[in-house]
Amino acid sequence: MTTHVTVIGLGAMGSTMAETFLKAGHRVTVWNRTPGKAGALVALGAHEAASPAEALSPAAGELVVVSQVDYRAMFDSLADVDLTGKVLVNLSSDSPSKLREAAEWVSARGGALITGGIMTPPPGIGRPGAYTFYSGPSEALSRHEETLKALSDVTYIGADPGLAMLFYQAQLFMFWSGLTSFMYASALAESAGLPVSTMLPYAQETYGGLAGEGPMGFLAILAAEFEARVYPGELNNLHMQAVGMEHVVHTFEDAGLDLAVPVALKELFARADEEGHGAEGLGSIIESIRKP
Repeated sequence: MTTHVTVIGLGAMGSTMAETFLKAGHRVTVWNRTPGKAGALVALGAHEAASPAEALSPAAGELVVVSQVDYRAMFDSLADVDLTGKVLVNLSSDSPSKLREAAEWVSARGGALITGGIMTPPPGIGRPGAYTFYSGPSEALSRHEETLKALSDVTYIGADPGLAMLFYQAQLFMFWSGLTSFMYASALAESAGLPVSTMLPYAQETYGGLAGEGPMGFLAILAAEFEARVYPGELNNLHMQAVGMEHVVHTFEDAGLDLAVPVALKELFARADEEGHGAEGLGSIIESIRKP
């Protein structure tokens, strides 16, 4: 198991990861582009490197965990550093294509890149239930898996370095759009003079029904339809739901609320209907998403 870890980037996430590695008994070297963020970690036993080259020196060990704002920050920070023999685990956010570019960039400098999408905020690091999507060379990940488990469960997606970020961004999109829909619903309740708490139990029932239990949950039903590309609409066709989405927009408009998200959904439903999916089920909208 790894005994020495370098952490590059000491924002809220990077600092928490460095502290977690220290508490797990690892030697930790840290470096941040903006000086002055390592004091508390040094007090806990971390070594603050004076430069990226020192942070990634042979004496600092093989494993380097990067937590910066994006991959451009890694390119800038490590541009002049020899990465020979290093395994970089980058947990920064970016696009899948940028991660694939980064894998080639690291390889050209002698290192190996494991990409990651960490599915917990900083307070969840090291706690039960936290997990991280990883992709890239499986052999390199296996060598450091036990060390990385100090941060979260390790969920390996595949060799394509873009996959971890693809899964990460997909999860974030579902999370953010789901919470945003609850914000809209809450604002609608408030527009009628009701406290948000009156909406809460029904929202919980709706979101719970989406996941459901076993094959009867809405997500499982849709996933099967997407793979088969068959969308039964006999009981609840898309055209009817597209008309219903217009009524949703009118409701928010009457309440004097923002219309950006409701209108975007209305337009997507209408386009799928116009493209010939009106007699099919709601799941047929994915065909319009696949073909923008």
